[in-house]
Amino acid sequence: MGARPDEGGGEEEVDDLGRDDRRTESDGSPLDAERGDSVEQVEMKKEERNFDQDGDDIIDEEEEEEDEEEDPLWDAPKLAKKLSEKLSREPINIRVHDIQIRGTVKTRESVLEAQLQEVKRAESMQELLQESVKANARLRGLGVFEKCTITIDAGPEELPGTANVTVEVEETKRPFSGDLGVFSKPETKTWTLDGTVKWKNLMGYGETVDATGCYGWDTTSELSAGVNYPRFHGLQSSLISRATILTQDWQKYSSYRERLKGFSLGLINDDKHDLSYNLTWRELEDPTRQASHAIRRQLGHHLLSSVKYTFKVDGRDSAMRPTRGFAFTSSSQLAGLGPDEKLLRFARQEVELRYAVPLGFLSGALNFGAAGGIIMPWGPSFLSKSTPISDRYFMGGHTSLLGNLKGPSALLGFRTRGVGPNAARLIPQTTGQTEAGAEERPRMVDTLGGDLAASGFVDLSMDLPFRILREWGIHMHGFACAGNLVPLTGEDRPSWSWRGFLDTFRVSCGAGLVFPTKLFRLEVNYCYILRKQEQDRAKRGIQVSLTSPR
Repeated sequence: MGARPDEGGGEEEVDDLGRDDRRTESDGSPLDAERGDSVEQVEMKKEERNFDQDGDDIIDEEEEEEDEEEDPLWDAPKLAKKLSEKLSREPINIRVHDIQIRGTVKTRESVLEAQLQEVKRAESMQELLQESVKANARLRGLGVFEKCTITIDAGPEELPGTANVTVEVEETKRPFSGDLGVFSKPETKTWTLDGTVKWKNLMGYGETVDATGCYGWDTTSELSAGVNYPRFHGLQSSLISRATILTQDWQKYSSYRERLKGFSLGLINDDKHDLSYNLTWRELEDPTRQASHAIRRQLGHHLLSSVKYTFKVDGRDSAMRPTRGFAFTSSSQLAGLGPDEKLLRFARQEVELRYAVPLGFLSGALNFGAAGGIIMPWGPSFLSKSTPISDRYFMGGHTSLLGNLKGPSALLGFRTRGVGPNAARLIPQTTGQTEAGAEERPRMVDTLGGDLAASGFVDLSMDLPFRILREWGIHMHGFACAGNLVPLTGEDRPSWSWRGFLDTFRVSCGAGLVFPTKLFRLEVNYCYILRKQEQDRAKRGIQVSLTSPR
């Protein structure tokens, strides 16, 4: 067998076992050159798929060799799968090089930049993806954009381990909106007509300007206007300012009418935290001139300067008919901020807890609730000072036990403001024109409320065994509730003890039907009073309760 030189000038050698050992120089055959070009293409694609800052390849060496043998071209689905596996295995270090914003016409770019701060601070691919999703939700929540898309691309070639973020938005063509609705006020057994007009992005800062009007027959009227700035000047939350004129009529229960003119400034406002400052000029008057002496001492003009913080978490699956989860809220208020001695000075603390447990049959659930609150004046001789009646706690009424968290107020079977101490109203002078033989009216009283309040309830709900009722969401429930309130300060304060406070708890129970709607939750209950005090105003029998979803 003759020997011949190869094309590269090398020699062919034969070993003792008869096997060839070929050594080629850089100048190979056309097939070798083509194979070399294919390998070079694979290497280029491997470099483009490199997301590690340290230069490590995402694809393992063994997998790369298989790709070279099967298909030297870039397989996008396979790369996406391997990239997903890489993201789930370990963090991929990366930093954002640039954020580009496109599509804004009226909105200032600083509004979007404020919502993208967390995206720019991302240090890994996983964190960048998560923050991009959150930023997209925040931008859509502004109500200024109809569309919002966030795209992540590779950074410049000279800056490995970087990414560019592109935000494309489309501004809404209809920035104004309006709402009109009828809502219930169970505490006064009345309805209110509410209307709201909103204009978004008026000045290009993503702000929402709104005006609200509320009219309640014989009870409440309100006019207010406010502005909401999202993440104002780099703040972590929105800045909310509001001016309000409010009139509330409590003559039927406590012989006074309240007028408020105030301004509020929300410093922190998100899903869990709310911090606000309120400056309110308050006027209490007695149009009938029959208020009790305890109410007369509260009449006149007062200035309220306070700061209020609320923490709230709600993990229930529904507020109107919860079947699982819990909710908790804590509210703290400090009033009297300022040098004026005539400022209302008090501290108020309130907590509430709800918990729902599913039963596993007939969509049944067991709901528990407990709430407590206390208000105390502060300053010299604070025990001899009375707390403002508008800020005290009252119990009773037609409010459902379930629904939104509202503090220690709901107590079914008792009339509105029908629990706790009261004072007799003044008797009007007789005119001598009363009809002979007319029955003497019972003497009217003013409900005074309490400084310390506590309440709790348990509610068992389940579906009815009728298909048509289940389709409409109509179900039955049984309940038991208890509560109490007492005054702690003032010149006429009674002596009290914790034992006496617990022994005088009011207790009621009952059952009824629930008719849920989109506007409210309607309950028709039969209430039975288990324990009440002599001065309480309670009623055994049928009671209708309403709760609005807001």
